[in-house]
Amino acid sequence: MMKEIKQINPVDKLSPGARVGIVGIPPLAVISELNRLGVAIFDLDEPQCKADMELTAPFLPRVYCAILRTALLNALHLSLDMIFIDVGPGKCDCALHVSTILQDILHIPVIRTRNIDDIPFGNPLCETHMSLLEKFSKITAGVRNASPYNKTQFPPCKPTAGFWGVPPRDFSLLTLFPDTTHIYGWTRCMENKTPADVALEEQFNPSVPTIFFSQSFCAKTALAKFLAAKHPHGLYLDVDVTCSSSTRAKIQAFLELSGASHAAC
Repeated sequence: MMKEIKQINPVDKLSPGARVGIVGIPPLAVISELNRLGVAIFDLDEPQCKADMELTAPFLPRVYCAILRTALLNALHLSLDMIFIDVGPGKCDCALHVSTILQDILHIPVIRTRNIDDIPFGNPLCETHMSLLEKFSKITAGVRNASPYNKTQFPPCKPTAGFWGVPPRDFSLLTLFPDTTHIYGWTRCMENKTPADVALEEQFNPSVPTIFFSQSFCAKTALAKFLAAKHPHGLYLDVDVTCSSSTRAKIQAFLELSGASHAAC
């Protein structure tokens, strides 16, 4: 039986230089300890190896989202000493079942956590003038570090477009957005280090054209579609593993017709 982080302190078993995988966003207390020990942290939600996604088929159904299938694929191919996986309201029920599978097929500790942190770190990256690809890269990298952001380095800009949702598995679609795109949804919660903050996740800006994105088969597709219908100029979009040419064309057409793709800060 797997034990939760509140019941044991598995970090004590790690030594400097250990390799630790994370799925979702473990509590800040866990990340702080991992930073203190100087271990190498691998975000298993992001592609870390070039192995074929079909290798996860014996363990997970294809109707699981590409993020969790990627996490499993990484866990199968990376040499890790321990994995921390968030299975609380900041992630999803599917992650709970993935943790069970990981514990069964791997020979390392797989520690379930439930991140209900509620101390806000702010959202300077979500609102600054920067390419959307760079913003997402910095935000996703931030989950491996417990340090606060230097907000003075990222002054806010006036938004001309919005991206609501989770970080896509295929970051290439982010290159289609203007540098004046503000980020909303769970990615905003991610930067704020409060992944279970539903009220923050549901926020959007009705004054700017916004794409409401979700990974195919993710439970958040329901919220994305619901909020897109409420937005006066919103587009619901879901993508599985990679962004197709037709989806890219749809994004480009939406931004161009709204005038967002040529707007300046």
